[in-house]
Amino acid sequence: MAVPKKRTSVSKKRIRKNFWKGKGYCASLKAFSLAKSLSTGNSKSFFVRQTNKINSKTLKKSEFA
Repeated sequence: MAVPKKRTSVSKKRIRKNFWKGKGYCASLKAFSLAKSLSTGNSKSFFVRQTNKINSKTLKKSEFA
């Protein structure tokens, strides 16, 4: 016969919730760190194709030439 489980205590619920939040926080730190390294070009794990940015001053000079 099925027996209902006992209610989970508030402290146990809080511990599990904080553990779950901590895992998400660690994942977000890693993702942010990777994004920063990609944006600065210091990434060791990804090869990002660099695109040449056109400077507005260069564009204006070439229009008048």
